[in-house]
Order: sequence, then C-alpha cells, then structure tokens
Amino acid sequence: MKSLDELLAEKSLAPELWNDWRWQLKNSVSSAKEFLSLFGVADDIARYYKKVIKQYPIRITPYYLSLISLGDPEQNPVLGQCLPDIQEIKHSTGCIKEDPFGEVQHMPVPGIIHRYKDRLVLLVTDHCAMNCRHCTRKNILGGNVALHSDEQLQKAFEYIQAAEDVREVLISGGDPLMLEAAQLDYILNNVSSIDHVEVMRIGTRIPVVMPMRIDDELCKVLTRYRPLWINTQFNHPVELTAAAIAACDRLIRLGLPVSNQAVLLKGVNDDVAVMRELCVKLQRNMIRPYYVFQCDPVVGTEHFRTDLSVGIEMEEELRRTIGGLALPRFVADLPDTEGKVPLSQVE
Repeated sequence: MKSLDELLAEKSLAPELWNDWRWQLKNSVSSAKEFLSLFGVADDIARYYKKVIKQYPIRITPYYLSLISLGDPEQNPVLGQCLPDIQEIKHSTGCIKEDPFGEVQHMPVPGIIHRYKDRLVLLVTDHCAMNCRHCTRKNILGGNVALHSDEQLQKAFEYIQAAEDVREVLISGGDPLMLEAAQLDYILNNVSSIDHVEVMRIGTRIPVVMPMRIDDELCKVLTRYRPLWINTQFNHPVELTAAAIAACDRLIRLGLPVSNQAVLLKGVNDDVAVMRELCVKLQRNMIRPYYVFQCDPVVGTEHFRTDLSVGIEMEEELRRTIGGLALPRFVADLPDTEGKVPLSQVE
C-alpha cells in the first residue's frame, strides 16, 4: 500500500491514472491493514478499529482522501463520513435498528424494495466506490438483498412488470454507477420498456466520491433514457470540488437533471453557515438542493444523529436568508408512512 502522500502525488504526477476510475478503485483503502498503516493508528486502539472494520468494511477512493486536510485532520468534515469510528459498534438503544424501515420485510423478491404503492427501489448492486459510515443500509447490504445473478435480475423485471401501479423506479444499491456501462444499459433498457414505468431515478454518490466515473461511455448510456433523474449526496461544501462540479455539469448539459439529497450529520454539516454555503454552492452550479434528511435511526450511525430541533431551526434560519430555489426540504424517512415527513411534523 502506498503512503497517503504517494497516493495524492499521483494527482499531479500521473493525472492519466488519477482520472481513471478503475485506478481509483484499485488504489482505494479497503482493508484494516491499509487503514491502520495509512493513518498511523496507535497499537493500543488498533484492535478496536479492526473490530469495527470487520463488521463494517472500509473503502475510500484516493480522490476522496485528497479532500482531507492533512494539517488538521481532527477538524475535517470529510473524515467522519469515510473513516471507521469505534462508536459504530457501541450498543444502541431505543428506536435504533438494523433495518428501521423494514426494507427487507418489503422485499417481495431479491433486489426489490416495495414500500410505496406507486414506486419501488431496484437494488442492482451492493458495491459502492466508498463505504459511507452513515449509510442507511450498512447492516443489510450483502447476502441476498441486492441482485447477484441474471436469474435474480430477470425475476426483478418480472415483478416490476406485474406491479402495474408502479410508475417510478429508483435504481439504487450500493451504487448503480459502479456497474459497467453495458450492464447498466441493460437494466435501464429493461425497466424503461415496461409500459407503466413513467420515470426512472438513479441514486448515486459517484459524483461526490469518484467523479471521474462520469466518463464518455457512461454518459452515452445515460442519455438514451428519458425521463431519467440523478439524485446524489453532497453533505459539505468541501465536497463540491472542481472535478465534482464538472461531473455534475456534464450530466446536466446532457439533459439529465441532478438533485442533491444531503444527510444532516453531527460534526459534519449541523451548522447553519455550513449548510447555507452548501445550498448556495449547489444552486450556483445548477444542482437542485432537494432534501436534507434527518440521519436514519440505523445501528452503527447513532453518533451522527442530531436532535430534531437542529434541523428544524436550520431550515427556519435558511428560509430567512436564502431564496427558495436554494432551500432544500428538511425531512425524515419514517416507517409506515406514505412519503418523507417534514421535520416539523415528526412526533
């Protein structure tokens, strides 16, 4: 494993490698040994980090590592989203659950989550370019949740075909843009050919954590399908780099609308000045500030959750200081509801 300085040096010394998304994946930090070595974790706590990573695997691209401020890593908002934390394996209490929304319960066939009558989620992979530490599916991905075979994929298509009330399909995972372009094309083509499917959405963090994946081959596939909406997740202004903005701009200029669904994270963006900067920077770059989600009550993410009052007060302050096109809706996803609930209405 290269040192952190060596990895980051590739950005200027070998840009042809740095801008190759497959190189980014190959050189990602993806093991406890790499993490411990790269960040110089002390021996007396190394065993705890190994335990965390065994339960919740690590993957961080060199690109995303380059966003870390090496001079003051403890204060960097990127760190909490990508580095393992001992708090992830502390016992949670109360409403914190491994699968709080019963996604597995609402899975009639592998790869399909059908919680709402008119829309469903198609989990096409359980792989991501980066394993976000606040991921809502960190306890359920793997096994037989996402699609793992052509046979399962065909059964998922058949289920959507039979579910005639479904007008909208969200392609998710994992991250769908981790698939090879031809495989993604096959999936989008099959879903869009179902008569009652009117709209497709792709949920992805690729523009944030590995923007070089938005290449010619991928764009050629995505532009074949309309209406196709891209939802991504920038959580902090530092993530809106020139490369990330260029990746989103490329999609937008091809006619693919890009919306942002941030997550409210303690120690990352639970500050109204930070959130305001994020929202206006998104709007300035034609990325719609769509939602800010209350962090889900998922085992292993409790240390990220803020009080409801934080999001409510932030939204009220933002409403007074920025225009409506830059103002996202602050919402929570709750079990047994028909849609996202405004934080002010959460009981």
